[in-house]
Amino acid sequence: MELLLRALGLDYERVDAPAPVRQSEAFAALNPLHQIPVLEDGELVLADSNAILVYLAKRYGDASWLPEDAIGAALVQRWLSIAAGEVRYGPANARGAVHFGFTIDEALAHETAKKLLAFMEQHLAQRQYLAAEHPTIADLACYAYVAHAPEGGVALAPYPAVCAWLKRIEALPAFKPMAASPIPA
Repeated sequence: MELLLRALGLDYERVDAPAPVRQSEAFAALNPLHQIPVLEDGELVLADSNAILVYLAKRYGDASWLPEDAIGAALVQRWLSIAAGEVRYGPANARGAVHFGFTIDEALAHETAKKLLAFMEQHLAQRQYLAAEHPTIADLACYAYVAHAPEGGVALAPYPAVCAWLKRIEALPAFKPMAASPIPA
């Protein structure tokens, strides 16, 4: 989300919301599910990272971030679904177990990550980006948890096309890396 905000040249203020803040009544007024991220844009309060990406692309971007044609939009949506599914339940959960003590089936998270990365490897062997010939919100939705998969014990070295895609995202002009989380002792 922050990469898209920067790419669109939008000013924003990032406010961290640790778990105790997310359980407050004030935060529940923003998102009754107590989840982050939440975007406030004027009168609009919007939760869910993929919904926020769609909103920002449609409100402030151009069709390069979220194509207008049916096929282009569907290809982006497919990857947004993968971000909310396989990316979330694979590399994101594996990282969450290591860094935040998530109680998950770690073997399942690692198996999901391996299936996802094998699929992405095959897909990216034929193209530069996930859904189009240029970066879209699909790439931004999938990037962070794939890039930080090694923090959850998921190796990326077996997937050279995925690693090359990560480098292409990192080469975008507005890119700012997410700090690696130290692995707890």
